[in-house]
Amino acid sequence: MSAITGTERTAAVTIHPRGKRIAYWTVTILLAVSITLSGIGQLMRLGGNVELVTHIGFPLYIMNILGSWILLGVLAIVVPGFPRLKEWAYAGIFFLMTGAALSHAFANDYGDYGFNFILPLFYAALNIASWTLRPKSRKL
Repeated sequence: MSAITGTERTAAVTIHPRGKRIAYWTVTILLAVSITLSGIGQLMRLGGNVELVTHIGFPLYIMNILGSWILLGVLAIVVPGFPRLKEWAYAGIFFLMTGAALSHAFANDYGDYGFNFILPLFYAALNIASWTLRPKSRKL
C-alpha cells in the first residue's frame, strides 16, 4: 500500500458582501414592484384580474383578501427590522404564488404560452432568491 504525502490545497471562496447586497436589493425590488402591481391590480380589479379569478372558480371577494395580503407582505419585506415578520411574509408570498400557479393548473387555465402558470412561479422564484440573499440584519 502506498501513502501519498503532500500539502492539500483548497480554494478560498470569497463572498463579496457588496455584490451580495446589490443582488439582494435588485431581486427584492423586482419582486416588490412586480407583486405590488399585482396586488394593486387585484384590489382595483384592473386588467384581466377579474377574468383570471372567475375563470378558475373563485369568488371576486378573494381579490380583496389576496391583494391586501400581497401589499402587506411587500411592506413587511421592504421595511427594515421585524425579522420574524419577514420570515412569515416570505413564506406567505411563496404559498400565495405557488397556490396561484397550482390553482390555474388544476383548472386547466394556463393562459397564452402558460403565462398564468409561469408568472406566479417566477414570482415564487424571485421570492426564494430574495430570501436566500437577505443580509444578516434581516434574518432571525
